[in-house]
Amino acid sequence: MTISKLQKDALDYHSMGRPGKIEVISTKPTQTKRDLSLAYSPGVAEPCLKIAENPSDVYKYTAKGNLVAVISNGTAVLGLGDIGAEASKPVMEGKAVLFKIFADIDVFDIELNTKDVESFIQCVKAMEPTFGGINLEDIKAPECFEIERRLRDELNIPIMHDDQHGTAIISGAALLNALEVVNKSISEIKMVVNGAGASAMSCSKLFIALGVKKENLIMLDSKGTLNKERTDLDEYKQFFVNETKTNTLEDALKNADVFVGLSKANILSQDMIRSMAKDPIVFAMANPDPEIAYDLAIASREDIIMATGRSDHPNQVNNVLGFPFIFRGALDVRATKINEEMKLAAVKAIAQLAKEPVPESVMMAYNETGLEFGRNYIIPKPIDPRLIEAVSPAVAKAAMDSGVAMNPIKDWDAYILELRNRMGLDNKFIRRMMTQARQNPKQVVFAEADNIKILKAAVIAKEEGIAIPVLLGNISKIKALMEENGIDLGDVKIIDPLTEDAKREEYGHKFFEKRQRKGVNIYESVKLMRDRNYFGCMMVNEGECDAFISGLTKNYPKSLKPAMQIIGKEKGITKISGMYIIMTKKGPYFFSDTTVNINPTADELVEIAKVTHAEVIKLGVKPVMAMLSYSNFGSAKGEVPEKVSSAVSYLHKNHPEIIIDGDIQANFAMNNDMMKENFPFSKLIDKDVNTFIFPNLAAGNIAYKFAQSFGNAESMGPVLLGFNKSVHFLQLGSSVREIVNMVAVAVLDAQAKK
Repeated sequence: MTISKLQKDALDYHSMGRPGKIEVISTKPTQTKRDLSLAYSPGVAEPCLKIAENPSDVYKYTAKGNLVAVISNGTAVLGLGDIGAEASKPVMEGKAVLFKIFADIDVFDIELNTKDVESFIQCVKAMEPTFGGINLEDIKAPECFEIERRLRDELNIPIMHDDQHGTAIISGAALLNALEVVNKSISEIKMVVNGAGASAMSCSKLFIALGVKKENLIMLDSKGTLNKERTDLDEYKQFFVNETKTNTLEDALKNADVFVGLSKANILSQDMIRSMAKDPIVFAMANPDPEIAYDLAIASREDIIMATGRSDHPNQVNNVLGFPFIFRGALDVRATKINEEMKLAAVKAIAQLAKEPVPESVMMAYNETGLEFGRNYIIPKPIDPRLIEAVSPAVAKAAMDSGVAMNPIKDWDAYILELRNRMGLDNKFIRRMMTQARQNPKQVVFAEADNIKILKAAVIAKEEGIAIPVLLGNISKIKALMEENGIDLGDVKIIDPLTEDAKREEYGHKFFEKRQRKGVNIYESVKLMRDRNYFGCMMVNEGECDAFISGLTKNYPKSLKPAMQIIGKEKGITKISGMYIIMTKKGPYFFSDTTVNINPTADELVEIAKVTHAEVIKLGVKPVMAMLSYSNFGSAKGEVPEKVSSAVSYLHKNHPEIIIDGDIQANFAMNNDMMKENFPFSKLIDKDVNTFIFPNLAAGNIAYKFAQSFGNAESMGPVLLGFNKSVHFLQLGSSVREIVNMVAVAVLDAQAKK
């Protein structure tokens, strides 16, 4: 069977390296014999005895309090249906990843090979001692209703079937805000729900709990309206039977205020929307394709409020806005269940967050300048870093108020700080950067397009919508490489500088105009344009493309030289510098200058600090900067501490908006407790340093390479600072992922420079 490139990429993604998407790692030291004797026998007996005496100590001595089971039997997997327990495992692993990256919750995925309700329940009940909570997933209706009800009643840990309640909570928040925008009362609206599965029923029950009158809610399944005339309805559908005489969606929608779709694509027409009441609210949430295409819906009438499950349109109803933070709050107070009060608290917290000023980082990510509460913004964006601080405390408080919290929170300020520390400075850095690039993709020239890694990265950049690739190199060789590896770049432009005689001549003359008094003649200038680095830089310099990427196969100085000769510096900049971004569990760290200036002066350090500060802000992070040395605030003498101290003094006096201090040693910059104890006067007290300015190239280069090599840190760079065009270079041997990340950086840089 022939498979598409996307199918192959998906299979490769899940199979490459260590198969699957998750692993289990130790959280304690295990290097020595003593460590192992504490981790296992004989030391492990001590916590066992404590837990035997007091079972609640299991939360003190084990991972139970931060461990959730994602459990399925594979009977309703995504849109694939009943494909079996084993086939559901990739989805459950994916859910585990989302729990971890959004709320720092550990997950074991469990796939049960049974369709029998009682067997499923008994199996899950037997695992209660292991887990702090259970997320049921992809279990078909009506069995899922009974399974969740029984487990909620019979276990003392939080249980939630996300397929039911996740969409309900997010769409409930969106409904409250949409009604506020159009000034309609929830108790008076007429609502039509198309679909009668687990999610539709749960959404409808939550809407009723929020104030929708049951008699004003009309539900339809594949056979029509759930009304008194139907004799084929089970007990769950019977709950939603309405007195209406209508049988079709078309009739039901006449003068309706709200349409909620949890069914299938393309069952809603523009005429149906036109038949709805003034200011219609349409939630078309079928995935991947909604009940009506977004563009068709908003073209049907100007007063519509439209939401879908898609990320490429406003008002995305996405379960990731809810389940990670709901479980986070429930686990943190050791809730015995997730009850209606906790769900409603989540609804209201999500709804309220959409009314608050949107962080600059979120607006940058979506290329928005005026994102604010209204028709096109009724729910927060999934990458909003405030979600965990808004939703988890609201859920925790509701658990406490409703009497199901076994470990109430006493210090809410400390709890908020704990949530922030869990997620690091910004665990969504790359996702936000990609989202921002996608809002306004730019033409990116790849100088080394005859390399398979570059071609793969170009495909991903194009498919992700973050860039429009332009490939430089031998056209026949590039096409052969693409065919050999099953790469389809469609109408992407491929240019061979060696065959572009007229363009080389034009670029050569323009280069000569720039460099004629710097030892270059006209013949040499034209000849240089045969080099793809020179040709590509000229394309960007002349505005024919927006950004340039090179350096995968050439050493850094050779790659950098053409850019230094062709691309001018930004106004007021005297020195180009290079910054590396090191991604860690705690968030991104920025190292500068690491690649260009051998031994900068105090004045040059000031300039490096200023351009680095501006770049970090451009990438959506608030910079907190330390200028490093082998000294702490004059504790040692020498050229390095003296020039660093001089640069910092100048910045304090002339740029108070920049949070920076030094001279300071790296270990003090990274440890706030040590800083506070020894240097309480520092401007870095009670701040998390994320940006480091190095005193010379040796220090910066060695530091970032050590950071790359130790642990699981991922790096991006060098990000070149100071050019007036977007020009960036790769490390020798960069991975495809690293290349794609650098493309996103280049696009963001081009966006800003435009």
